[in-house]
Amino acid sequence: MTYSSTKSLRARRLLPWLVAITLLLVFSGGLVHLLTESWWFESVGYGSVFWLRLKWQLALGLGGFVLYGGGLWASYQMALRLTRDRTYRFLSRYSDQTQRDQLERLLNLGALGLIFVLALGVALRAASAWQAVLQFLNPTVFGTNDPIFGRDIGFYVFKLPLWQGLQDTLLGLLVWSLLIAATVYALKGEVRPERGWKYFLTGEAKAHLCLLLAAIAVLLAAGFWLDRYSLLYADGGVIFGAGYTDVHARLQAYWLMGFVTLAVAALFVIALGRSGFSLPIFGIVIYLGLLVLVNGLYPWFQQNFVVEPNELTIERPYIEHNIAFTREAYNLTSVTSEPFPAENNLTRSTIEANGPTVGNIRLWDYAPLLSTYKQLQEIRLYYNFEDVDIDRYTLNGDYRQVALSARELPVEQLPSEAQNWINRQLKFTHGFGVVMSPVNQVTPNGLPEFFIRNVPPNSTVDLPLDQPRIYYGESTRNYIFTGANTDEFDYPLGDTNAAYRYTGAGGVRLNSFLRRLVYAYDLGNLRVLISNYFNNETRIHYHRLITDRVRQVTPFLTFDSDPYPAIIDGRIKWILDGYTSSDRYPYSEPLNRRTDLVSLVDSTNPLMRNGVNYIRDAVKVFIDAYDGTLEFYARDRDDPLLATYSRIFPNVFQPIEAMPAAYREHLRYPEDIFTVQAQMYRAYHMENPEVFYNREDLWRFPEQTKDDVAETMEPYYIIMKLPKLGQEEFLQILPFTPANRDNMIAWMAGGSDGDNYGRLLLYEFPKQELVFGPTQIEARISQTPEISEQLTLWNQQGSGVIRGTLLVVPVEQSLLYVQPIYLRSDQGELPELRRVIVAYNDQVVMRETLDQSLEVIFGAASASPPTPTPEGTDVAAPANTVAALVQAALQAYQDGQQALQQGDWQRYGTAQQQLEGILQELNQQNP
Repeated sequence: MTYSSTKSLRARRLLPWLVAITLLLVFSGGLVHLLTESWWFESVGYGSVFWLRLKWQLALGLGGFVLYGGGLWASYQMALRLTRDRTYRFLSRYSDQTQRDQLERLLNLGALGLIFVLALGVALRAASAWQAVLQFLNPTVFGTNDPIFGRDIGFYVFKLPLWQGLQDTLLGLLVWSLLIAATVYALKGEVRPERGWKYFLTGEAKAHLCLLLAAIAVLLAAGFWLDRYSLLYADGGVIFGAGYTDVHARLQAYWLMGFVTLAVAALFVIALGRSGFSLPIFGIVIYLGLLVLVNGLYPWFQQNFVVEPNELTIERPYIEHNIAFTREAYNLTSVTSEPFPAENNLTRSTIEANGPTVGNIRLWDYAPLLSTYKQLQEIRLYYNFEDVDIDRYTLNGDYRQVALSARELPVEQLPSEAQNWINRQLKFTHGFGVVMSPVNQVTPNGLPEFFIRNVPPNSTVDLPLDQPRIYYGESTRNYIFTGANTDEFDYPLGDTNAAYRYTGAGGVRLNSFLRRLVYAYDLGNLRVLISNYFNNETRIHYHRLITDRVRQVTPFLTFDSDPYPAIIDGRIKWILDGYTSSDRYPYSEPLNRRTDLVSLVDSTNPLMRNGVNYIRDAVKVFIDAYDGTLEFYARDRDDPLLATYSRIFPNVFQPIEAMPAAYREHLRYPEDIFTVQAQMYRAYHMENPEVFYNREDLWRFPEQTKDDVAETMEPYYIIMKLPKLGQEEFLQILPFTPANRDNMIAWMAGGSDGDNYGRLLLYEFPKQELVFGPTQIEARISQTPEISEQLTLWNQQGSGVIRGTLLVVPVEQSLLYVQPIYLRSDQGELPELRRVIVAYNDQVVMRETLDQSLEVIFGAASASPPTPTPEGTDVAAPANTVAALVQAALQAYQDGQQALQQGDWQRYGTAQQQLEGILQELNQQNP
């Protein structure tokens, strides 16, 4: 044996080892990460979710790789075997047989590499389809059939996606098999154009390609059969879903093309016993002609010359389908509609009788309040308030609406010189406490009154906060270690800092050298392995961002964009609303299709990006801010999607009946789903097909002016008593206006308390009367001289005016409009609430407080009734009445002059009115 042959043999022996080592190095990171993820899932109590998902991902991935790669390899090997007596044409130029053999081996390796890459891509797609496969195996009946094919909706949601994916994958397998085999035959000279187009391929090679082409035709026929169901998601007509042309032209075209494609497959099989390709080529020509005729021209003719001249009459039943299925998919069928007369009969006694409603009117907007919280309560530069949320509590015996924000500690805000590994991972590990203030109270300086403030928390209400530390939140993006041989920073304490050692059960214990080694490799940080700070009690905390945390366990849910904290049993609990959603509900309008109306749903929201056309408020998630404990409660037991997920993951969801009462008190109807339902209801409150077709009663969301920019009004939470109900509730409400006008047409409320949770109520105003919309009220405010002059003056004195959200507050059968006015210095970021505007009927008033504005419109609050005077008794005026009136007149004059010097025209006008009234009373006493 020569030296070169020995070297070649040695190389071939080493090659498998080199490949194995390379693959191990390439995939070692993923394998180690899987191990750390398994430890994390076990630490949060959902290990069964991880192992079930991993088992199916591996099974589908390996199965897809073996079947796809095996199919391609088998087709390639068959082509090689059928041409074993031939060599590649371009190799004939090489006279050395050894060189030709080496090049042929390289070609085989190249083909193997291509097959490996293709199979790997399919394996990854197959592994990612684990959710679709599990849904296919665990379907739930919806109990509603589609109007065209009569199939239960569950078929479209749970089964059709997998059938379509399988057909697409098999078609790709056959097409690639055909291309690889045809390439081999062409390179080896089996394809001979000189014989003519009928006989360029013969023998076993022809049989191989004909069978592949026949199989492709069969799969294309199956695709036409499946495409029939996709007509229920057609998006080219007057409505979303199958219209007249789809049902009477395209559906027949799919049937016809399916049979024609099967006939072409049969022609390829028949061609096996005949010379030439004349029969299948004839079939392909007929196929292409019919494809253009019946799948293109015929539907076009039907739409333009049959449907459009009589569109409303012909499309009427399909419009009815679209309306009915859209209303069902978004749960709009549960909306209860009632008339709201919008009377103008409020009095002082009515206002006082609705004290909880009026007393909980929100005067603090999110943005100004968040800015104020940051200025007053972040305490140190490393603390941060991510958001302000609205909730309600019973405090000191009163049912109050409050604003709440958690004081988190994102390490990114540490000074650059403090951005070291010790500080980021061991020292600055947690935020501390919350800030709480009532939505309707203001200090004399225009700042919020605090119920809970400072570090450590100082509370003025009966709401204990025994564990204020926040290890898991909305800003906790980095991993940390607790239980180390060094104290954590707890909170600033004078000139020093308080220290703390974590005592919770959160995180994964690093109680062995193996775990430290694995995490050091996974994190790419050798300190985890060699640091002396670690011991057997040390824990690593990751997936600390609460949205990331819940998605790890339930990636099949879509979550609300606004998590909110609640103080429950002395601890901070994050509450997150989880939705089940689908884009496979027949005839239901996708949320992102309404391009003719401005949407309140952010375009980055998954509900907008994924073409969702079915949604349910299905799951409530509670996350402990201290130890990261996850609790999932199945709220909507009637949702088929949730029923399927519950069968797939039986240990994840607890029944809603098991939810503690303290948790229930803080459930609120989520903003995202309420906005989605309001978004769809603007058009789909019209149940009459003709009205819907003509868009006669289309609604939109009101607009209001903020910083001289028109913005769409967002839903807002409020405590109020609905008409015909006996007590106040925590509601989310949103007004509507007609599409082309600014007056209000209706308002919608979503309940959050008790048995009324999720109850949607619509109150419609009389169409024959004018009910002012927010835009019109804004215009009236701007046209009130005293108000506009004052706002203009403030804007010119080194400060900026911030006009808050204009709230429409229903009281009994009437409407109050309330808008807070904030002042912010040009040099500062501390907005102060300085005025409150109230509009009612034809009056628009601006005063320092809400009570003062209400007093101007409805009179002073009632006091104790005076002691009755016996009949016939003369009542003498007090001796000092005239003197008191003169003194009051002087005081009013001085107040007016002071206001005039300060440019406060509003207060100057008030003082002048007071002076006039006092002078008139003096005149009456001295005729």
